[in-house]
Amino acid sequence: MSKRFAIIGAGMSGILTAIKLKQRGIRDFAIYEKAGGLGGTWRDNTYPGLSCDVPSHVYAYSFELKADWSHRFSPGAEIQGYFEGVAKKYELDSHFRFNSEIVRAEYCDGRWHLSIKDGATDVVDFVICATGVLHHPAYPDIPGLGDFEGACFHSARWDHSVPLEGRRIGIIGTGSTAIQIVPALADTVSKLTLFQRTAQWVLPFANPAYSEDEKAMYHTSPERLQQSYDFWSARFVDTFARAVIGDQDELRKIEDACRTNLEENVADPDLRRRLTPNYRAACKRLIMSDTFYPAMQKPSVALVTDGIDRIEAGGVRTKDGVLHELDVLVLATGFDGHAFLRPMDVVGESGRRLADAWAQANEAYRSVAVPGFPNFFMLVGPNSPIGNFSVVLISEIQLAYILQLADLVLGGKCRAVAPKEEATRRFNVALREALKGTIWVTGCRSWYLDRNGNPALWPWSFGRFRREMDSPDLADFNLAA
Repeated sequence: MSKRFAIIGAGMSGILTAIKLKQRGIRDFAIYEKAGGLGGTWRDNTYPGLSCDVPSHVYAYSFELKADWSHRFSPGAEIQGYFEGVAKKYELDSHFRFNSEIVRAEYCDGRWHLSIKDGATDVVDFVICATGVLHHPAYPDIPGLGDFEGACFHSARWDHSVPLEGRRIGIIGTGSTAIQIVPALADTVSKLTLFQRTAQWVLPFANPAYSEDEKAMYHTSPERLQQSYDFWSARFVDTFARAVIGDQDELRKIEDACRTNLEENVADPDLRRRLTPNYRAACKRLIMSDTFYPAMQKPSVALVTDGIDRIEAGGVRTKDGVLHELDVLVLATGFDGHAFLRPMDVVGESGRRLADAWAQANEAYRSVAVPGFPNFFMLVGPNSPIGNFSVVLISEIQLAYILQLADLVLGGKCRAVAPKEEATRRFNVALREALKGTIWVTGCRSWYLDRNGNPALWPWSFGRFRREMDSPDLADFNLAA
């Protein structure tokens, strides 16, 4: 009897899972997606200036490199097009179930019973959750948010019907999104006001376009394309990834580069002071841009560092009493990076709910599985190393590990597999201890931190991640006969 898989989420990780199942000869699976199309974050985010902050040559499946990226850091629409093209190439269309949000998954009689929002159901043997991390927009808790009479929307829900040319635009937030939007709009609007709560460290990465000759070279020489992939992968591993987990020399290089960028590219001393962070570089996700500082010095752009008191019909009033009049208000306030599978109700063995298991903190065994939830796996789950490396490669490594566990069931060695409580506890104790030596706990506020102040990231090296995910230690798992 064949085993059926459910993949939840049609973004990068979901598409990856579908391809790898097909390559193993598994055809009995469905990809459930709550939205109307594939792509995940690249489908949802369409704001002006959107691009990836990971080089394009490494932000791709290792088995499906792309030779003709337009830029070193390519725009969001191009990345979305890449995933659409890959899904088409591997003939995944018949497996997608769009507008089909899974609201409940219950383990009963050795199988997972799925309930879809529209009333449909499915029964499967394996669930692989590829729901992503940054897909629940976080809205600011500011008095009067509903009183604003102009257009107001979250950056991840950009309203392209709203005209921007010649208008007064306000942006709340200074993360990667806002820092991409500002240069994109600075020359279009009559005035752009950036409301900053926290200044950011900005690394001056240029974003050159690839020439037609370079594209042709990568197209005709897969070896050169692979070399570019390997180069950018190694650069992340050998520099930034080491800095955030305690390599002080690498961290100092990053801080020096950011500080030099600020000092050399912001002329006004007062503006430079207000753009200077008061925490260590990389404590928050590091910003990469060579266009943000020039944009902030244009006559149409204003930086506001006074706290926001409330939002009124005509704009944003800050705590100094000034009303900043606006026509459009953009909430570039990020996402709830700790929601994971929520609001889906997941019920495992003996009626155990994932919501209860995660009542105090999101904890998993090596980010991919939870005790008491057999044949239920996650890609980019709690404490995945998403702050250090390309998330595409992370998903590939995790999926290879998960499929080794699934093989135990597919090969008849057991009926179900789940991590042991003790192994999961041991892993998370070691993880929390290791996090004490990382840059993320040095005092800044960031979306990395959960409600307990613990970063939901991987605190060790990339080499250790690869080693630990190379093959499962079966002593850490319950194998149901």
